[in-house]
Amino acid sequence: MSHPSLLCPTSPEQTPPLNSLLGVDYEKGVDFTVPSRFRFRKLTYSQARLEDVRSLLFHCPAASLIRHVLNQIHTLTYDSPSGKPCYGTNTTGAGKKLVIEYSSPNVAKSFHVGHLRSTIIGAFLANLYRTCGWEVVSMNYLGDWGTQYGSKEQLSQDPIKHLYDVYVKVSKDADTDPDVKSEVGKEWMDTAIERLDQLGLISDANGAKLVDLEKWKLGKAVLRNADGTSIYLTRDTAGAIERWEKYRFDKMIYVVASQQDLHLARKIFQILKLMDFAWAGRLEHVNYGLVLGMSTRKGTAETASVMHEQMKRNEEKYNSIEDPEYISQEVGITGIKIQDMAAKRYGFRVKRINNYTFNWDRMLSFEGDTGPYLQYAHVRLTSMERKNPELLPLPPPSQIDTSLLVESGHARDIAILLGSYLDVVKTALKTHEPSGVVTFAFRRAHAISSAWETLVVKGENDLDKARARLWLYVCARDVLGAAMRLLSIRLLERM
Repeated sequence: MSHPSLLCPTSPEQTPPLNSLLGVDYEKGVDFTVPSRFRFRKLTYSQARLEDVRSLLFHCPAASLIRHVLNQIHTLTYDSPSGKPCYGTNTTGAGKKLVIEYSSPNVAKSFHVGHLRSTIIGAFLANLYRTCGWEVVSMNYLGDWGTQYGSKEQLSQDPIKHLYDVYVKVSKDADTDPDVKSEVGKEWMDTAIERLDQLGLISDANGAKLVDLEKWKLGKAVLRNADGTSIYLTRDTAGAIERWEKYRFDKMIYVVASQQDLHLARKIFQILKLMDFAWAGRLEHVNYGLVLGMSTRKGTAETASVMHEQMKRNEEKYNSIEDPEYISQEVGITGIKIQDMAAKRYGFRVKRINNYTFNWDRMLSFEGDTGPYLQYAHVRLTSMERKNPELLPLPPPSQIDTSLLVESGHARDIAILLGSYLDVVKTALKTHEPSGVVTFAFRRAHAISSAWETLVVKGENDLDKARARLWLYVCARDVLGAAMRLLSIRLLERM
């Protein structure tokens, strides 16, 4: 039995007699009449057919699917109300505020790769929440010392490099300026201890101030030493109170290594709950595993140097690059970030909580799912317009014939993948895992790589077909760029 195309409700005057619509009662196996309120009109982008008495299959014509997806990408990239590319964004967090703390090294100790990983994951989460409509306040404290350094603008442009530069400056100033070492928020620490004391939760042990957490199997936590000095527990508790008073957040996230699960997620959060702060339930610990086999000294500066030497091996290509040192640095940093946020390592699926061993050879490789390969994929897409000036400017989307793309299944597959990016972003917000976005970026890169020989632009005699293909590649570049920006990766146009 054939079934009409997928239909949408029409007005009563358009509704034919009830007995004109017949279907199948799958329980009785007999025909029944479909009520008029379920009468639908034909859609151009979807069709349906009855496979058997229990299955109704929907089919979307490839040309309609491709047009719908590419139109949406084009509109939200070039014609958005804000004037900024916004494909993949949503408003689920509109009116909400997030405070997120990441990369908080103690300047009294050496800078290590844990801070580097905190920066990578923290910057991703800050971008992710902004993408979903949240107002985001990024906090970067250095060792709990009072003087704050740095620039929000520079931090957003290059979190890794800026953090390291600030760290070096604070360390230098701390040696010459005693005021740098003044404790953060002493008044807030006093407030925290006073409140706990009023609630009868403080005990004294030879002059030291303790809070009893035995009920939660956390022992007795020291808040202040006998000599009056504070400890991390007090400072972090006071810091949370200070941030609430200042920002009135809807959520506060700490991006801290899993080694701090006991200190942060259990002790501090429990103390704040004991203090009867209603907002204590808004705190969240996003943890991560250790990075093995990489020293921070080799992390940024030497990475750029090694990548620079790698690129020099291709002398002709190297000489054609306008700023090889800058390109080397960005490709190297991309390699670090992608290896840190990858969904798979050595063939195994991983999450941010897993420890991993950093692989320098893989970081430098242009083959496989690596940072350099991802930058190369974006650069190649970006070059399409430069290499085909005769097709520019592209006509308005309404004048591009997407039916010319359906002869190859590659175009449909690419469109389906590009259309899934919105769900990729929403899933990442639920899981706080960057690996899903990384996986999407590589799937898109591989899908395009498979299409180059089939969906040819340069040398195509049919100009309408060439323009349709170029439009597909431009939209693919825009979506890949959106995913890479979400991962805090700077986009390269040449390499």
